[in-house]
Amino acid sequence: MAIRARNMQYWLPAYFTQKKIDKLVTFSPEQPRHIFIAVCDHFEPEWGSPAKSDALARVDRWCEEYPVRFSKFSDSRGQVPQHTFFYPQDQYAPEYLDRLAALCKQGFGDVDVHLHHDSDTAEGLRKKMNEFRQTLFDRHGLLRKDPQTGEIVYGFIHGNWALCNSRPDRRWCGVENEIEILLETGCYADLTMPSAPSDTQTQIINSIYYAKDLPGQCKSHDQGTLARVTHSPEQDSLLMIQGPLRLDWSNRKWGFLPRIENSDLHDGRPATLNRFQHWLAADVHVTGRPDWTFIKLHTHGAKPGNIDTLLGPETEAFHTALREEAEQHPEWKYYYVTAWEMASLIHQAEQGATIPDFDAIHASPSPVSGVLV
Repeated sequence: MAIRARNMQYWLPAYFTQKKIDKLVTFSPEQPRHIFIAVCDHFEPEWGSPAKSDALARVDRWCEEYPVRFSKFSDSRGQVPQHTFFYPQDQYAPEYLDRLAALCKQGFGDVDVHLHHDSDTAEGLRKKMNEFRQTLFDRHGLLRKDPQTGEIVYGFIHGNWALCNSRPDRRWCGVENEIEILLETGCYADLTMPSAPSDTQTQIINSIYYAKDLPGQCKSHDQGTLARVTHSPEQDSLLMIQGPLRLDWSNRKWGFLPRIENSDLHDGRPATLNRFQHWLAADVHVTGRPDWTFIKLHTHGAKPGNIDTLLGPETEAFHTALREEAEQHPEWKYYYVTAWEMASLIHQAEQGATIPDFDAIHASPSPVSGVLV
């Protein structure tokens, strides 16, 4: 009963049976564990239908407080904490994006694409994505172009978790071939999962993989092919970057039921070192590169309450604790990255890189997925 109440039947079998292909690695200063942390924000200034002035105040608070609070922290390469704002196409207002673009140009993050839609069509989705990416690029100087194709590329998070029409009631999407349209319109990766305890959660968990459109089927991303070192993905497949999903036995409901650790940062559940240990244990990596760990976190950063947590002392305390913990672990190197940087690093791992090359990432305007074999 408790399992179905939390929709755990979708992913719990994989949690207990999924086996890692790579052997256990012993980390050392000579062979460190590279840990990449990306905060992916479903950033909705108009959440709850506030007055325009209140929505704008939410954006202003982020733009004013984030640099003040987090400029004092830096990772193993000297980078400040990064925040990727997945901005909803359906809440577009230039005054919001102008402010976020200015924050990103100061070096504090990036903007990608979020979307809420319902009873949509493939043509409707195609139009929305093409027009929105063009607006972000032309009007706000956001996103980037693929150096090979010249097209504008973007990362994507689906609103209401309903990627590929995956809700059982088929609400909040309508487009079964969504992966096909995303690829066609320049999507470099989807970062929607995990969605637990939603009933849209995939059976694949704690993985980096490629999903293809399955004609006539919903939830095509419920299956796929793991990303691997020196293995080229199929051309018509989309990179799927999942965040950690685990059972937290240290935090039990009624004293015996484990709670779900779903990498969601929100009011009452800030980032902590205890949660960080769970994120590490999820061991999300490219097969064949187990010493590169990818931690994709998510939040709704414009939601009242969450703003106070994400821009408050709890998050500052986490960055302080993480820095101190890293000092005790010389075998760790940790990096604050944007969603785009995370996708680029995944492709570096696929190409056989053993040391992350951020200079190469920023010398190229977009993630390129070609793999040398």
